[in-house]
Amino acid sequence: MKTEINNELIRTFSPCYDPKEVCEENESLSIVDWVKKYRNLLKNKEDVIWLLCRPEFMSDRDWRLFAVWCAREALKLIPNPDQRSINACNVAERFANGEATREELAATWDAATSAAWDAARDAARDAARDAAMAAAWAAARDATTSAAWDAAWAAARDAARDTQIDQLLIYFK
Repeated sequence: MKTEINNELIRTFSPCYDPKEVCEENESLSIVDWVKKYRNLLKNKEDVIWLLCRPEFMSDRDWRLFAVWCAREALKLIPNPDQRSINACNVAERFANGEATREELAATWDAATSAAWDAARDAARDAARDAAMAAAWAAARDATTSAAWDAAWAAARDAARDTQIDQLLIYFK
């Protein structure tokens, strides 16, 4: 596993920007120090997550545990999450820790996929029912309300990315 980040290494991952636009050219920093220095200077925080979630930096186990953490954070936003999704998180965590088999993982994946299809079907039905209301709301919003909504959404997304980055840094300390 790599423990330092520099522009030369970042370029090997073919980013959509040249790192010298943001980072000092001949500087190598530990992962934690690099993130502390550059996380707010990059064009978006997704770039930090994109960089750290690579096999060069994270083991399969750590990556899987981070993915489970992300899934559990998403499940917190659902009033009554499907038990199959919760079970999938539990088995994926157990698998990462060597306490579940690939067969158990595959079985819970199949069950969680079924849960996702069920949720998608229900969401489509609800969306059809609510389409008229949503269209009326969208038409009623003026530019100021739309701008405020966009700003609020951007702030929430940015806060979520910060939380994800903070969680990722745990794997590098």
